[in-house]
Amino acid sequence: MALDQGVGCGVESAVGVIDRVAAAVTRSGVPVDERNVESVVASVISVEAPLAGGDIRQGVIDALVGLGPLERLLRLPDVTDVFVNGPEEVWIDRAGGLELTDCRFPDAAAIRAAVERIITPLGLRLDQASPIVDARLVDGSRLHAVIPPASPDGPVVAVRRFTQAVGSPEDLIRSGTATADQVQVLAAMIADRVDFIVSGPTGSGKTTLLNVIGSMIDPSERVVVVEDAAELALPGHVVRLEAQPANADGAGLVSLSELVRSALRLRPDRIVVGEVRGDEALDLVNAMNTGHAGSMSTVHANSPEHALWRIETLALSGRRRVSELAVRRQVHDTISHAVQLARTGAERRITHVGRIT
Repeated sequence: MALDQGVGCGVESAVGVIDRVAAAVTRSGVPVDERNVESVVASVISVEAPLAGGDIRQGVIDALVGLGPLERLLRLPDVTDVFVNGPEEVWIDRAGGLELTDCRFPDAAAIRAAVERIITPLGLRLDQASPIVDARLVDGSRLHAVIPPASPDGPVVAVRRFTQAVGSPEDLIRSGTATADQVQVLAAMIADRVDFIVSGPTGSGKTTLLNVIGSMIDPSERVVVVEDAAELALPGHVVRLEAQPANADGAGLVSLSELVRSALRLRPDRIVVGEVRGDEALDLVNAMNTGHAGSMSTVHANSPEHALWRIETLALSGRRRVSELAVRRQVHDTISHAVQLARTGAERRITHVGRIT
């Protein structure tokens, strides 16, 4: 199966040429970065592999400044996720289904080298002392990697692609994600400035739906968006804030909780938090209670009721001393509406929209 038709990484002979040329570039001692990599690779290829085509050239570039063989998978327009479970097991997610590819790494060291190539310029590290890393790539995609000893079977990598494409409410109806009545309820919730949560399991389309919902907000409103990794592309008067991990020296950490509190000082009409997963849930609920009606976020949960319970738990998970009873009352008094998503195979659909019963 050809790469442009499917999910392969190329024939073995091409991989061999790519490795040989990449090694020659490294031996040359010429500093390589994204600004000069194409000219350097072209120069070396003219000597090492003068008959090589464009695929070989791109493969060498990927091996020098990208994620190696994963880059071709990430260029496929319908791929949303790439998963590496070891050198010989690379999966993709597209159209809501997982597919095993014939993409391969030479060994575990090559996987780790590809990750380090990406994260080092970001001031991040991946080693035995710090075996887990989260990073946002240049295009906005998210990378998560785990190496031994935290992953005893070898390096594990997950890349979630970022897309600027924002659908419309009509797209939700055409795809079967929502009915016309559900879209009307959503529009009414936005117009009435109802605080609500979008909940659902992993991969159910929460961020995609939040993008569509954001397109329904009056563009004259000032919206402050807070995210762990920038994924939302809301139109209108939007201010984006993005959390930052600590660098290799342990400095530079900017948490979601700090950003939600910062958002309150930026005079927002609404606050949108991409996903609550920690004690920033408490700050979000406080924001909803202090004149920022119509704020929203996503949370992993299997039902609207579970979403409220999870937000309670997250709000209580930090080091701040708060009353459990007060938090529970505040959550239930503030968040009265939810949008619940479900995923069955490739199908994503809204199962609840409106008031939480």
